[in-house]
Amino acid sequence: MDRGFLFGDGIYEVFPVYNGLILGLESHLQRLQEGLDAINIVNPYDKKKWTSIINELITYHQENSEQAIYLQVSRGCDDDRKHTHGKLKPTIYMQSSPFKSPTKSDLLKGSAAITRTDIRWSQCDTKTTSLLANIMFAQEAKNHSVEEVILIREGIVTECSSSNLFLVKNNCIYTHPKGPYILPGITREIIIDCAKYCDIKVEEIAFNKESLMVADEVWISSSTREVVPIVCIDDRLINNGKVGETWSVIYDSYQATKSIRV
Repeated sequence: MDRGFLFGDGIYEVFPVYNGLILGLESHLQRLQEGLDAINIVNPYDKKKWTSIINELITYHQENSEQAIYLQVSRGCDDDRKHTHGKLKPTIYMQSSPFKSPTKSDLLKGSAAITRTDIRWSQCDTKTTSLLANIMFAQEAKNHSVEEVILIREGIVTECSSSNLFLVKNNCIYTHPKGPYILPGITREIIIDCAKYCDIKVEEIAFNKESLMVADEVWISSSTREVVPIVCIDDRLINNGKVGETWSVIYDSYQATKSIRV
């Protein structure tokens, strides 16, 4: 009778951990709070308690220098399956999974993506567990042996099935602005900070598929992928299939920033 199982009625977060330390803890906990507020679930713990629980879980896998902590809070269990609900006790689920950051040499090979129409709902900035559309897109990427599906809503490129999207044109980085059609990624914010630190201009504006296809560089980002260069979209090469120099600068800056922030 848990509403997370029955309806996908819940919020989740993924915390990347490097050498036992969480990257972007404060930002992830803040986004968790915003997600719970958005769907009217009372946060069962304060930030201090969450930090304590997450750190305890991290210690169970000390042999893994890199972990992804998955945290899910559902609305809780009811006495029957019904769409409405009363006041329930939230259910908490957490797990730790090892992951391996891709090396720069591997990333320099470049990855491919395909584009599809964004059929998701109009509150994508809420990190809800209701991810069926995202799962369908991710599976399609797997079936086509590509890294990601790039989503397009009414002619505008939004993001990907499980990552944010950047393009570079004339030494300027572009990414879709915050709003209801993208999830505001914590890694996305770190990349923007890195770009500003490196004196690279960043514009958070909407762009269409035509702009995407003639970009000098295209990247995707997420907590466990970090920042991945895309050199082929819909079987069409980007930058002649070569990873760009701006990506390399941002990748190096991200690695340095990651070491400082954790």
